Amino acid sequence: MSAAGRDWRAWHDAYDDPGSSLARRLAVVRARIADTLDAAPPGPLRAVAMCAGEGRDLIPVLASHPRGPDVTARLVELDPALAATARRSAARAGLPGVQVVTGDASLTDAYNGLVPADLVLACGVFGNVSDSDIRRTVGCCAQLCATGGTTVWTRARKPPDLVPRICDWFGQEGFELSWVSDPAAGFGVGVHRLTARPRPLEAGLRMFSFAGETR
Repeated sequence: MSAAGRDWRAWHDAYDDPGSSLARRLAVVRARIADTLDAAPPGPLRAVAMCAGEGRDLIPVLASHPRGPDVTARLVELDPALAATARRSAARAGLPGVQVVTGDASLTDAYNGLVPADLVLACGVFGNVSDSDIRRTVGCCAQLCATGGTTVWTRARKPPDLVPRICDWFGQEGFELSWVSDPAAGFGVGVHRLTARPRPLEAGLRMFSFAGETR
């Protein structure tokens, strides 16, 4: 269970329905992650994932992509059962560079030592927190992401549609928009590339608190 009382393990069952919005969104997120790896320069790469759940977005891509072995990743998930599933998935996929941490993804300390990263995932976060927390987290992405690195995020597009404002907030933090999903898709996926220099990681900062909507 999350701090907001939702059973996130049951929530993940929707991923198994190919026609669900979550399954369609997952396919888009995976495609954008693969695009990021395609465009990444040669050499070691770093990735971090907030509220990573079972790792369904990142782990399968790393398992099948030629750049997967180059990636050192940290997936942070509060729910012990979901984190254990992600850990097993990474092991089965033969990804020793993937570390799954059972911990509070809202704290900047959770990413210390692996940022600034080439890929930052904030999927399933912005639909569960207040607007002010989204704004704060966007600002923190400029601490987590390396120059030239990519942040991928999600947000439902039900009214009021906050996706355009989130894109503006990323722009204010030194990111340029690489891609955003069509409103007709019924879900929001955004991809932003940091063109500015990353700011130093602020220790002990809480980026967000879950309000219990929908990831």
